[in-house]
Order: sequence, then structure tokens, then C-alpha cells
Amino acid sequence: MDSDRPSAPPLTTGKQKFAWIMHCGWHGLCPRCGVGKMFRSWLKIVDTCDHCGLDYRFAAPDDGPAFFSLCIIALPLIALVVWIQVAFDPPLWVHLVTSVPFMAIGTLAPLRPIKGWLVASQFVNRAQEAGTQGLWSSLHGTERGRSDFDQ
Repeated sequence: MDSDRPSAPPLTTGKQKFAWIMHCGWHGLCPRCGVGKMFRSWLKIVDTCDHCGLDYRFAAPDDGPAFFSLCIIALPLIALVVWIQVAFDPPLWVHLVTSVPFMAIGTLAPLRPIKGWLVASQFVNRAQEAGTQGLWSSLHGTERGRSDFDQ
């Protein structure tokens, strides 16, 4: 890493790593410098950081944001909607006006912070699928023995 390139503060403990991941991920900031933007649109990750030049080829959150949004947020919301139905037996139009928008907003709003959190976690923890370093090196043109995290 070049000495003139900005980087994260030294992350030596698990608490420091967790705090950095949460700060960068939830605010959509570059996990290396903490200044540049991670997203170019709602869920589209930039190719490189405009501040430190971090290449985001390593980022592969895949379906993780949707999974966490559905499991952590949608399931409790569904339980609330079912409870409302059982307890009060409102007409269908009440669910269409209240429950459907509440569920849509409740599951879509956290997708970006969750995706940022997953990408920052991948970078800070140097997460890579086991046994794929050679393949990634040949695909991305990096030297053997170097990963996308050694930029």
C-alpha cells in the first residue's frame, strides 16, 4: 500500500474492526479510507473509491442484504400484521393501505445499509471464498499470491 494513500486507522482488536465496519457500512463510506462514497446509486456499488482508489472488485454481497432484510425485519413485521388480523379482524382495504406499504418500506429501506455493512465486512476481514484466490488472480490480472485486498 502506498504511504501517501489514505487508509483506515489501525484495526487491531475485534471491537475496533466492528466499529469501523459499522461506521463505514451503515454510512456507505469506503472501508479503506472512510471518506469516499461506496455507492453510486441506491444499491449499485462504485467501481473505485473516488478518494483513495480502492477497487471494489472484491465486493460480493450477493443476496445477503435481501436475506438479512427478510429475516430480521420482514418476519417480525409479518407477525405484527398477523396479530392485527387475528386481534382486530380489519377489512382487507385496511391491510392494503397500512400493512402492504409498511412491509414494503420496512424491507426495502435497510437494504443499502446492510449491503454497505457486508461489503465493509468483506474488506476489513479480507473475506474470500476458500480456494478461489488463484482464480481471482487470473480473472483480475493480479499477481499470484496477491489478493484484491492487497491494493
